[in-house]
Order: sequence, then C-alpha cells, then structure tokens
Amino acid sequence: MQTLLLGPDAVERHADLPAIVDAVSAAFAADARGDTIMPAKSYIDLPEYNGDFRSMPAYVNAGDWDAAAVKWVNVHTDNPTDHDLPTVLGTLIYSDPETAFPLAVMDGTVLTRLRTGAAAAVATDHLAVPDADSLGLVGAGTQAYTQLEAIATVRDIETVVVADRDEQRQRAVVDHFGDRFDVRAGPIEEAAGCDVLSTITPVESPIVDREWLGEHTHVNAIGADAAGKHEHDDRTLLDAKLVIDDYEQCTHSGEINVPWSEGVLDDGDIYGELGSIVAGDLPGRESADGITLFDSTGLAIQDVAAAHVAYENAREAGEGTDFVLVGTDTT
Repeated sequence: MQTLLLGPDAVERHADLPAIVDAVSAAFAADARGDTIMPAKSYIDLPEYNGDFRSMPAYVNAGDWDAAAVKWVNVHTDNPTDHDLPTVLGTLIYSDPETAFPLAVMDGTVLTRLRTGAAAAVATDHLAVPDADSLGLVGAGTQAYTQLEAIATVRDIETVVVADRDEQRQRAVVDHFGDRFDVRAGPIEEAAGCDVLSTITPVESPIVDREWLGEHTHVNAIGADAAGKHEHDDRTLLDAKLVIDDYEQCTHSGEINVPWSEGVLDDGDIYGELGSIVAGDLPGRESADGITLFDSTGLAIQDVAAAHVAYENAREAGEGTDFVLVGTDTT
C-alpha cells in the first residue's frame, strides 16, 4: 500500500469549501454524540524562537465516514520578517482507523485556514438571523478571505465591511471581492454593526466595544487562540448568547480566557457548545435572542473533517503523489 502526498496546491484544489463546511458540521454533531476522541491539544513553547508547536490528534465517526488524523502545527510570529516563511505551518497525517495505515500526508496550513472558516460558517448558520446579508471583518489577513467565502455558503451576504490598521491589506481584501460583493473599507465601529461579525486579530486587549454591535449581530470570535488573547469587550461576552467550541480549550486559550481567569465569567455565562446545537440538543438562535457570540479556538476534529474531504476528492480525481512511507511486510 502507498501513502498519498498532497501539497498545498493539491489540498487547495480538492478541499472543496462547501463540502468542508458540511463535514465540519458533521464532526461537531459527532462530538456532541460522543462519537469522537479528541485528546487535549498539547503545546511545546519555544520562547527563544518566539514560537510554539502544537499537536492535535483526533478520531471522528460521522456515521457515513470515520477517520483519524494528527496535525503538527506551529505559530512562529517572526517567520515572515526573519525567515520569509508563514507564521503558521502545518503538516497532517491522515490515517485509516481500522488498520492505522497512513492514507495521506498533506499540507495542514491550507486545511487549517479552511476548517477555521468552516467552523465560523457552521456557527453562523445556527446563530445568525436567517436574513443576515452583511458581514463585518476585523482583521484583513489570510483568514479574512476564508471567513467571507465560508460564511457566504450559509447566508446571502451582500455587503461587507473590512477593518484593519494596515490599509494595504484592507484594500487587498476589498479589491479581491469587489466583483462579488458590495465590499468597502471601514472602521471597526462600522464592521461591528453588521449582521455577522468575524474578528480575526491576535490582540490582547479588546478592540470591539459592546455598543458598536448591532441589536442582533452574530459574532465569530476567531482571533484568540492562546492564553492572554482577547478581542471583545467583557460586556459583550456577558450580554451575548455565548457558544463555545470546546470547554477546556476556550477557558484556557479562547476569547473567554482572560475574563474567565479574572472571574468575570463563569459556567453560568456559557450557553453551550456548538456541537450540542448542531446535534439538536440545544436550540440555536431563537426569536428573543439579541447578540450571539461563537468562541472558536479550532478543534482537531475539524482538521479530520477537512482532511477527509481533501483526501477523498484527490483520490477520486487520481491526483497527488503516491509513495511508500511505511513498510507493510508482515513476514
């Protein structure tokens, strides 16, 4: 047997985003049913290199498919300036859970970008008002593009407001989507008033005030992925219908981690996990709801779901490079 090697271009071609949104939704539901195994994300901190490694293993049984994978990923903030490399580099091993054979080794950086956007789309589908047609983006980095692409698969987005301190990056997003949406650059205050708001910044002090949000805005809080990061006003977290992706990760490194550690938030302020909503165990948006907020830290089950789509599509298309990774001789 041979293992399939999929580089970033191959992953990009075969990781169909609407299919990934569906697969990630199925993974969240499987998690709520207890049909996943997901050990805690482990960290190797490397302060001397201003970075860290993270290992993320998981198994998902979504009913009509099951798969296992482990992603080895980093965050090295000096990479772009010092080494001409991306801040985040990921590698994923995708395995057959029945035999443990490594079916594929694939680029995990593209998968991370896509599965992050897919999670926001799943949350938006369940928590945003049904007729949401405007999207605010705070942060104009790579994830901004995926947030818009993914959320547009679940809502008929027409108007987009992009806020970023870097005018060049802000303008790049506007120019990229100008033919598809009514998209414009604007301040955070304007972006925050949209029907849906995705915040994708690494800040450690809140930059989105409670009073800037619309009456029924749904917020995807994406940026906080490590202890100390915090994008939103504590009043927003207290007022919102607060949905998390995973209790342990969110309280340690999600949007809620700072107010949680300070005692501002506790268990009573959390409505529930997204998987419980997707599985039908908890209602999503209800007519009486005002602001809703999804705290997304990124789960290994999302990586498994995205890898499943990329692998199956690539195999069907006959693309990728087969190679011998492990010996299979049992004699």
